[in-house]
Amino acid sequence: MKMWQPQEKQPASNLEKSQLKKLLILLFPATIWLLIFFIIPLVIVLIYSFLERGTYGGIIWEFTLDNYQRLAQEIYWGIFWRSLFFAFITTIMCLLVGYPLAYLIATIRQPWRNVLLMLVIIPFWTNFLVRTYAWIVLLRTEGVFNIALQSLQLTDEPLTLLFTPFAVTIGLVYGYLPFMVLPLYATIERFNFSLLEAAQDLGANDLRTFFRIVLPLTIRGIFAGCLLVFIPVFGAFLTPDILGGAKTIMVGNLIQNQFLKARNWPFGSALSIALMMIVLIPVIIYFHVSEEKNN
Repeated sequence: MKMWQPQEKQPASNLEKSQLKKLLILLFPATIWLLIFFIIPLVIVLIYSFLERGTYGGIIWEFTLDNYQRLAQEIYWGIFWRSLFFAFITTIMCLLVGYPLAYLIATIRQPWRNVLLMLVIIPFWTNFLVRTYAWIVLLRTEGVFNIALQSLQLTDEPLTLLFTPFAVTIGLVYGYLPFMVLPLYATIERFNFSLLEAAQDLGANDLRTFFRIVLPLTIRGIFAGCLLVFIPVFGAFLTPDILGGAKTIMVGNLIQNQFLKARNWPFGSALSIALMMIVLIPVIIYFHVSEEKNN
C-alpha cells in the first residue's frame, strides 16, 4: 500500500515572485493607460511651458522663462485669486447644503433612502452642458425666477441675475453638489449611531454631541467632499463662460483662450502647470490628514 506523503511547500521566494508577476499583469493595462493619456501629455505641456510662441501661433524651440515670469503680472494674479474665491465659496456652500442632506439620506428609513440617493445621482444622467444652459432659462430677465418674483410683487422690475458672479456661484454649486453629498453619505452611513445615545445618556446636548462626536468621526468624508468640489471648480471654464459671460473670467477660461483664441500654447501650458501646482496643495493636505488619522 502506497504511503501518503505530504507535498513539499513552495519556497517563499518563489511564491512572492508568482504574486508579484500576477500583480504586474493586473497593473499593466492601467499603467499603459496612465502613460499614454496622462504622463506623456503632462510632459508635453511641461516642455511647451518653457518654449516661445511662434509669430502666427505654434511654438519655437527656444528655451525661455518668460511664460512663468508673465504669471507674476497683476492681471493674472487677479484671475487666480478670483478662481480661488469662487472655488472656496462653492466648496463652503456645497458643504453647508450637502452635509445635512447626506445626514438625512444616511439616517432616513427605506425606501426613502434609495429615493433620495437616486435624486442626487439623477443629474449625472444628463449632460453637464445641457444642465448649465438650463440655468439661463431660470436666471434670464424673462426667466422663471424673475417672473416668480414679479408675480409675488417682491420686485417692480426684473433683476439682473444672469451673467453675474451670483449666477456663476449658483451654477457651480448646483453642478458640483453631488460630489460633496456622495462621499459624506458614504462616511455617515458607516457611523455608529449608538455613540449618540451614549453621549445623550451622559448629559451632552445635540450641539455638543455633533461637534465632539459626529464631526470628528466624519471628517474624512468632509475632506474628501471638499477636495472633489474644490479641485474641479478651481479649474472650471464651462460654467463661468456660459453663466458669467465675459465678466467672470477664471483660470480655466484663461487657459482655454490662450490655447484656442490667442494661440499662445507656451503661456497656456505655463498656466496649466501653475494651476496643477496650486491644486496639489489641498491634495497633499488631504493625504497628510488621512495619514495622521490612520496612525
